[in-house]
Amino acid sequence: MATTHGILYIISAPSGAGKTSLVKALVDAVPQIRVSVSHTTRAMRPGEVDGVNYHFVSHEQFKAMLERSEFLEHAQVFDNLYGTSQRWLEQTLAEGYDLILEIDWQGAQQVRKLMPQAKSIFILPPTQEALRHRLTNRGQDSSEVIERRMREAVSEMSHYVEYDYIVINDDFAHALADLKSIFRANQLTQDHQQKRHAGLLSELLA
Repeated sequence: MATTHGILYIISAPSGAGKTSLVKALVDAVPQIRVSVSHTTRAMRPGEVDGVNYHFVSHEQFKAMLERSEFLEHAQVFDNLYGTSQRWLEQTLAEGYDLILEIDWQGAQQVRKLMPQAKSIFILPPTQEALRHRLTNRGQDSSEVIERRMREAVSEMSHYVEYDYIVINDDFAHALADLKSIFRANQLTQDHQQKRHAGLLSELLA
């Protein structure tokens, strides 16, 4: 039985900033953390697995879920739809796991309104040149798509001011250490520790 409720984290970043790799390394290192698997209408990329990277659904399936109010948040990114299952999120937090939502600034705004206690982190690249280099090295997109993503990235990055924490992904190891520090610090807040160690605190003050 979980003694404390998990913490909800929103993590956003422009495409190519390294968010996916950082979150994977964080989850591999910290067993207490889970990642929400979003529903999306976009096509599956090479190496992705349905139900692991995303729940890949058709536009029709996504719209049916919307009509049933199954999403905590949803957003359109480029030509694709993304959404977070509210029931799974609430169940995971109730089990005591910290939960990461990898969503864009639009989704983050929706989640903050519904769950203002959520912590938010924005991951930034060290330079625009580094971002362009990472997008190009993927080898997945045409030059036209890369230019479109770069324009979108500049727009997205302007929303960093809405987030609690900023992580600059210049050196991967340092950025990962920064992420771990954020999660560890939030485990040690007075409110969280009071719930986790209620028995100990009561005994100390007896």
